[in-house]
Amino acid sequence: MSEHRRKAPQPQGGGRAAARRAAQQPAGRRTDPSHRVTQSSPSDAYGEEPSYGGRAEARRAAQRGGGGGRRRGGGDSSGRSREGSGKKRVIDYPRAGRDGFRRWVPSWRLVSGLCLGFLGLMMGAAGIAYALVVPPEPKDLATAQNNVYYWANGKQMVATGGSVNRQSLEYAQIPEAMRNAVISAENKSFETDRGIDPVGIARAVYNMARGGDTQGGSTITQQYVKNSMLTQDQTLTRKVKELFITLKVGETVSKEKVMEGYLNVSYYGRGASGLQAAARAYFDKDAAELDESECAFLATLLKGASYYDPAGAPDVDPVRATAEENTKRAKARWSWILDEEVKDGRLSAAKRATFTEFPKVKPPKKEAKLGGQTGYLVDLATKYFLAHNEEGVTEKELARGGYEIHTTFEETKVDELEKSIKKVYDAKIKPEERPDKDTHVEFGGASVDTKTGAIVATYGGQDATQHYTNNADATGAQVGSTFKPFVLAAAMELGRRNPELGPEQSASERTPVSPLSIYNGDNKLKIKKYDGSVWQNEDGKEWLQTNDGDESYGDMTLRHAMQESANSPFVQLGMDIGTDKVKDAAIDAGLRDDEYMADSSVPSFSIGTSSPSAIRMAGSYATFATSGKQREPFSVTEVKHKGKVIYQHKIVTNDAFPSIVADNVTDVLKNVVENGTGTPAQLSGRDAAGKTGTTDGNKSAWFVGYTPQLSTAVSMFRMDDDETKKDREFLEMYGTGGEKSIHGASFPAQIWQDYMTEALEGTKALRFPKPEPIGETVFGGGAVSPSPTPSPMPSPSESSEAPESPSPVPSSPSPSPSETCRPLDWECKNDQNGGTTEGNDNEGTTDGATGGGTDAGTTDGGTDTGTTEGTTEGTTEGTTEGEENDRGGIFGGGG
Repeated sequence: MSEHRRKAPQPQGGGRAAARRAAQQPAGRRTDPSHRVTQSSPSDAYGEEPSYGGRAEARRAAQRGGGGGRRRGGGDSSGRSREGSGKKRVIDYPRAGRDGFRRWVPSWRLVSGLCLGFLGLMMGAAGIAYALVVPPEPKDLATAQNNVYYWANGKQMVATGGSVNRQSLEYAQIPEAMRNAVISAENKSFETDRGIDPVGIARAVYNMARGGDTQGGSTITQQYVKNSMLTQDQTLTRKVKELFITLKVGETVSKEKVMEGYLNVSYYGRGASGLQAAARAYFDKDAAELDESECAFLATLLKGASYYDPAGAPDVDPVRATAEENTKRAKARWSWILDEEVKDGRLSAAKRATFTEFPKVKPPKKEAKLGGQTGYLVDLATKYFLAHNEEGVTEKELARGGYEIHTTFEETKVDELEKSIKKVYDAKIKPEERPDKDTHVEFGGASVDTKTGAIVATYGGQDATQHYTNNADATGAQVGSTFKPFVLAAAMELGRRNPELGPEQSASERTPVSPLSIYNGDNKLKIKKYDGSVWQNEDGKEWLQTNDGDESYGDMTLRHAMQESANSPFVQLGMDIGTDKVKDAAIDAGLRDDEYMADSSVPSFSIGTSSPSAIRMAGSYATFATSGKQREPFSVTEVKHKGKVIYQHKIVTNDAFPSIVADNVTDVLKNVVENGTGTPAQLSGRDAAGKTGTTDGNKSAWFVGYTPQLSTAVSMFRMDDDETKKDREFLEMYGTGGEKSIHGASFPAQIWQDYMTEALEGTKALRFPKPEPIGETVFGGGAVSPSPTPSPMPSPSESSEAPESPSPVPSSPSPSPSETCRPLDWECKNDQNGGTTEGNDNEGTTDGATGGGTDAGTTDGGTDTGTTEGTTEGTTEGTTEGEENDRGGIFGGGG
């Protein structure tokens, strides 16, 4: 057999690849390789043609670059898989025929298609949204619900606001002058724009960048829509909805209706929503009677009533929203609006020239149902909620109504506090008989639950519809000697500075001060810095501290100084520990740095030149009542809106002072009530602690005190009746109420005692905790240690260690809860020997620290009998301190 016959010729160009494909096909489809050979004569050249598979491979190779480039022979299997069957995809991603990162970069066709598709969807959605939105109806807001306030027991107190103060006007009833003022001030293109003014927005941005303050970027239509929306949530959904409504209103609602709606739903302050309510609130007239000047003023309020109401809004911003600042701000904008109207041709220059005086704005008024104390309580609760709610509810939203405000106020206690003050006022204050002494007399009061901080009662004035300043809140009346407990607390906790070291000293470098420390109580005492140098003011003058009535006490314990309310010891003590530390202690107790806190760099800071509110004073004393646990005073427990709870108060307890410090302050203040200037405040069968306070010039008087359950502050002052002034003038109270002068121990203490007796009736008589010994007996202000000493001890000095305690005394009856004997408590030891400490009773005294009394009297003028307090241990020689027999020792020091 020939060679030609024995071996069949092989196909050229990819025969093996074709064989592989054939092997991958199902068995039923496989073909005999011999059938792939072309029918040619065996004698033809090479005897065969390339198979089908070879030609396809060749075509693909040619498409990849002529078949001889990167891949030869059999080709690339991955390339075949990418090409697939040759079908085209609608979205070519990842991109076919691309390698590496190019495979994942979308083509311009894909990007363009997606953008066009997204734009089409958005336009469709916008069209649907535009078709579905409904323009707001001002009348819906005009009939908004009242806000309902509740007493602590859940009983309704009052329903206020709502439709009573919302009266819609038709376009024809709105003065043209008001429309002109608003257009010139808010939106000059109002009559021609389509609801949104791009030029105005750009101008506003430009002016803001330059620091200017002209008209904003929002049109009247935008503001109308925004004010009409029942929710003011700062969310993207609400803002998008607001935009669509604005566009719809701009295209479908007439300009007259937009202007009408805008002026009817805008908030003008004082609880007035709408032009008619605003005209009544500020000018006590109908809107139709407003002139161009009055309309220009009301237009200023649309920029922010809290900062343009001449009456001020210190509860919103005590620094920027005072009456003085607001009046200045309102006058400037009022004048600017009138000038803009002239520029716009909406007001003649001749008419503008007649408005040289700022319109006379009426003082704020309250609804008749907010008379008496109710208006003050509503204001307090409203202010508290607006300041503390986490939902961001604004004054404007609250004025729309529909809120349930549950307060902490107890109706019976509010009535009892008002009755106690009214009893004194009716019996003693006679403006007709003493017009120069008894006019403009004001009282304020606040009562706080010591365990929670809940404000259970306040007294803001005789009638909230006539006297608008809430006297329970900050009034500017200085607190006087009621500030001294903060000095004592700072001294016991932080200690007196070492005169040999720098002003900033650590706790280990300071000496903790005991209430039995001895300080100089002389009148006109030369006050020194902690290092012994004489303090001088910025004019180089020395500070000579006076006591009330120019009385000198000599060396006395701090406990005794608090009892008699002597000023000199506490002013010098404040300098020794640092007046900045005194301020810190007051803030820790509950006072606020931004609420009329005085300059703490001067010595007098320690004796009450600050003027916090009665609420804050009651709250800060409650910190001592709870052994140093401070809780913020609050007036709202819960707020609901449309049945949903949107606010709930959470009690937060802060550790203001160690219990040993707070309990010792309480023990000292208890002694004030039992034996000192606060004796008129004694409660039968109950522990009570407190402090009197009287200021220079007899311009204010306070009593602040507490039991374990309740802390109450009562203030009294005279002030001129111009409530628009930022710094109102306080008047002297010499001769007021028929008294020679007014002290904290007079009317304020009497009111406190009367109210607390009623408020605590039926409650358990609790006792204060017994204090533990604290600190060392130091000597200050020039006071020197007595010699010889009652028992062996080191020779003391101002910076020496405390002396050892006297020898043990025989068994004796247990001391009173106020007199717990300490190792260094010489007065307490003497009391157990049959005498009394600083005039506790009429059995006589032996004041081991500062001198001995006679058998017939009491130390420091505790009764009418008088005393003779010796200058050295166990003597009867010294100064007489009981000569004010007609006063019974009540009006001591600065109390």
